[in-house]
Amino acid sequence: METPYEIRSAYRDEWQDAMALAWKTFLRFEADVYTPEGVKNFQNFITDSTLHRMFVMGAYQLFVALDHGKVIGMITLRNSTHISLLFVDERYHRRGIGRALIKYLTEYLLTEVGAYKVTVNSSPYGVEFYHKLGFKDIRSEEKKDGIIYTPMEFIL
Repeated sequence: METPYEIRSAYRDEWQDAMALAWKTFLRFEADVYTPEGVKNFQNFITDSTLHRMFVMGAYQLFVALDHGKVIGMITLRNSTHISLLFVDERYHRRGIGRALIKYLTEYLLTEVGAYKVTVNSSPYGVEFYHKLGFKDIRSEEKKDGIIYTPMEFIL
């Protein structure tokens, strides 16, 4: 499914908008199943200055989906092959943006990195989405520092 939205590597000045989107979407769809510790740890993660520096240096990659220049979706990559964050603005859900971000990322991994698989620690909200795209559970659901996730992988 093609999306009419632009998807590309993020510019430095798009970091804040992408993290604000992640926070807003997390609060709307995920925070209710997390402990207060988990919510705080997620917030600390996306506002961490070290993470931002890693992005600026190219060690933590951010790709964005844009609608007329506005960030409406985002996906991040750490350690070359691990999806760290994936969020789509609530108003754009079910329009193929999450799928298009995954497709963009997997094509990048195949052509630019030479990777053969990608991993993700899916939130409870995202498990069904990742399963529909062919991701397989590596282990059952886990909880660490209040964060609930299911480790998954996708063979490219």
